Amino acid sequence: MASDSPESLMTLCTDFCLRNLEGTLCYLLDNETLRLHPDIFLPSEICDKLVNEYVELVKTDSIFEPHESFFTLFSDPRSTRLARIHLREQIVQDQDLEAIRKQDLVELYLTNCEKLTAKSLQTLVSFSHTLISLSLFGCCNIFYEEENPGGCEDDCLVNPTRQVLVKDFTFEGFSRLRFLNLGRLIEGVNVETLLRPLTSLAALDLSGIQLNDVGFLTQWKDSLVSLVLYNMDLSEEHIQVIAQLHKLRSQALSCKGHLHLDISRDHLSSYYKFKLTRRVLNLFVENLVNLTSLDISGHTMLENCTIPNMEEKMGQTSIEPAKSSIAPFRGLKRPLQFLGLFETSLCRLTHIPAYKVSGDKNEEQVLNAIEAYTEHRPEITSRAINLLFDIARIERCSQLLRALQLVITALKCHKDDKNIQVTGSAALFYLTNSEYRMEQSIKLRRQVIQVVLNGMESYQEVTVQRNCCLTLCNFSIPEELEFQYRRVNELLLNILNQSRQDESIQRIAVHLCNALVCQVDNDHKEAVGKMGFVMTMLKLIQKKLADKTCDQVMEFSWSALWNITDETPDNCEMFLNYSGMKLFLECLKEFPEKQELHRNMLGLLGNVAEVRELRPQLMTSQFISVFSNLLESKADGIEVSYNACGVLSHIMFDGPEAWGICEPHREEVVKRMWAAIQSWDINSRRNINYRSFEPILRLLPQGISPVSQHWATWALYNLVSVYPDKYCPLLIKEGGIPLLKDMIKMASARQETKEMAWKVIEHCSNFKEENMDTSR
Repeated sequence: MASDSPESLMTLCTDFCLRNLEGTLCYLLDNETLRLHPDIFLPSEICDKLVNEYVELVKTDSIFEPHESFFTLFSDPRSTRLARIHLREQIVQDQDLEAIRKQDLVELYLTNCEKLTAKSLQTLVSFSHTLISLSLFGCCNIFYEEENPGGCEDDCLVNPTRQVLVKDFTFEGFSRLRFLNLGRLIEGVNVETLLRPLTSLAALDLSGIQLNDVGFLTQWKDSLVSLVLYNMDLSEEHIQVIAQLHKLRSQALSCKGHLHLDISRDHLSSYYKFKLTRRVLNLFVENLVNLTSLDISGHTMLENCTIPNMEEKMGQTSIEPAKSSIAPFRGLKRPLQFLGLFETSLCRLTHIPAYKVSGDKNEEQVLNAIEAYTEHRPEITSRAINLLFDIARIERCSQLLRALQLVITALKCHKDDKNIQVTGSAALFYLTNSEYRMEQSIKLRRQVIQVVLNGMESYQEVTVQRNCCLTLCNFSIPEELEFQYRRVNELLLNILNQSRQDESIQRIAVHLCNALVCQVDNDHKEAVGKMGFVMTMLKLIQKKLADKTCDQVMEFSWSALWNITDETPDNCEMFLNYSGMKLFLECLKEFPEKQELHRNMLGLLGNVAEVRELRPQLMTSQFISVFSNLLESKADGIEVSYNACGVLSHIMFDGPEAWGICEPHREEVVKRMWAAIQSWDINSRRNINYRSFEPILRLLPQGISPVSQHWATWALYNLVSVYPDKYCPLLIKEGGIPLLKDMIKMASARQETKEMAWKVIEHCSNFKEENMDTSR
């Protein structure tokens, strides 16, 4: 299960070694095959951890690169020892098991390893003398081998290989094997013949297998302590056999996830005819006297198993068998440790004689269900998570930590199961909202982000994508997403570049993209720019223009471009190269009243104008006229006028010789700039955020454009006046005070500019005195 405790040193070291095999435990032979360094010996505690964590990383971490020769590192038991390993899904192939055939494995769990064939059956024989626990759950091809009907190489061209069922394999020689999971075994394999050689079987899982005759189970009536018959269509004969297995009870060595008697089923299947009766439950209670765990989830009761309502409601809730609301269980000697009642009417009764119950009555029962069924029953787990979703959405989740850990585990375990990804991502949205924020550690929230990104990667389906994007909105952006910064940006851009887009997902994804490029360093912005961020935003803008729509997507796209071009010349150049100015003019023309849009566009062009090499591209009569006219705009307070003046201030900074146009005249534009600045309220509260004053400060020590100097001084005065706590320290830190003092001495500077500069210096001086530490 996902954990909220700090990682152990063992886990951290294992993770580091797996991500850096060549630099730690291994070297590359012939530049392709991994080899263990000859002076290394690793005990089973370390080797087991390396293999199991490797499988987990390959399955859940898209950044992790699997190694084709990884399992060969454990081929020699003189240098590596394996004992207990769990291998999953497509990660494992026949040659991987073959590579470790000399190891003395005690536990081998193979789960849904569909690439394993009958070749691996022969490899299993190599472990027969040591194996105690074996799972072949969902290994649907392991009893198939390839056969060439022609029998020669030439015939292969005409008669390709075909899959043939192996029928002669048995567990002969597996003398120590006590725990076996054959869940979802392929039809055609004779289970009785297969199992007959096992003399001391203690736990058996036959989930999803249809057997008309289970009489052979009685050969283990003195040893079997755990039996799972999930989704087996039962009959009276089955029940009579089960009643003879009197040893069914709690056992410390019971396989993880296996219940002691499990005859549960998926209630949505119409295949099953058997109805669970009061008589059957009585039979279990009377004959299986040591039973501590029972799962009857999904069953329909043929007759009334409950006691009368009046008696059932009396007294406080109790788990004592004598008060049981389920009549047959009044014969129990003690409460059950676990009782599976998920999707049955019995789970809603008052007195249930069990310490832990799976059901749909309340949060505790639902969490128990997710915990019990996640490993091998995704179809049940997704429905249980859906119930948790309703609890988190409508009520308050009282076991938040446990709920989050269980959903994370389910999403990681079933990365490719659409139903679990839909319900799990929806539940995470509610479990990570601000109401629960203080109860979650950094580690747990990072685990949530990882599984959310896994879901986005695996599924292009609209519901999963929307749920995942909405869940990411519950996090502090970009801070909490920085550890996966590149990956999350790539996934969002992939969503936005899809030809057919859902409007709601598009809006959320653009919002996230904008937040991710706000308040991050320039390296991040440059990297995202190279991913195609600028082009993607411009395409979105172009599509909205074609539709004559100015909505949140349009505004967020321009805002994102404003953020990603901030002090990032490469991204500014991309904007110009991809016809950004053309779109700017078209948006101005199409949406003349959209103030927020104008502010975002002018903010972006201010960033472009800060790049000296790009300014000549702005020097056209059309662009300069547009900027000049926007000086008089009252849109969004002073913001549009202020940003237009900023663009022109940087252009003016290049001097008269750079003014390569006849209309409008430079002097006319300068005059309009002065008038605009003088019209602004110095106490205006700003819808802007400066991370650095460097672009503004470079306009101070020059005499070629006094109006640019004045705009820069006004900007500083406004910011240190209205937001002294934020901007006084920034100005002092970046050396602005000496620059202002030098500017005051310049003959070319206007008197009103000098007076404003003194006020800026005075504000910063007062701020320093007020915040001076006088403690001793």
